[in-house]
Amino acid sequence: MSWQQAMIKLSAKRRGFHLIDREILQHLPQIKDYQVGLLHLFLQHTSASLTINENADPTVRMDLESHFNHFVPERQAYYKHDYEGDDDMPAHIKSSTLGCELTIPIKQGQLQLGTWQGIYLGEHRDHASSRCVIATLQGSKS
Repeated sequence: MSWQQAMIKLSAKRRGFHLIDREILQHLPQIKDYQVGLLHLFLQHTSASLTINENADPTVRMDLESHFNHFVPERQAYYKHDYEGDDDMPAHIKSSTLGCELTIPIKQGQLQLGTWQGIYLGEHRDHASSRCVIATLQGSKS
C-alpha cells in the first residue's frame, strides 16, 4: 500500500462553478502509477466548495450558480457575520452545504469518474484568491 500527499494551489477563479479536473490531474502525474486506489481531495477554505457533477454542458454550472444564489441570498437581515462583505456569510453557508472534500476511486491509473462527471470548485466569493487543495493518494501501485 502506497500513500502520497501533495498541496495543490488552484488558480484564482471568479465566482461560480469551475471544472478543475485538468488542474488537479496536472499536479498529480503519479496517479498513473496506481492500479487501484483512492484520491482524497480536501479544500482548505470555508468560502468555497468541492463537488462532482456534469462536465459536458456549461449551462449546468451556470444553473448551479443561479440556484445557490437564490437558495442562499446575500444581504439577509439575520446575518451577523458580514465582516468581509455581502457575499461573506452566504459563501460559508454554500461551502457547508456542498462540502469541502471528495474521494474518487482510481483504477489502472485513471480516476473512475462517470462518463459525464467532472470535479467542480464552487467559488462562492466575488473576489477570491487562489485556493489550496490537499490531495492524498492511497492504493496499490503497478
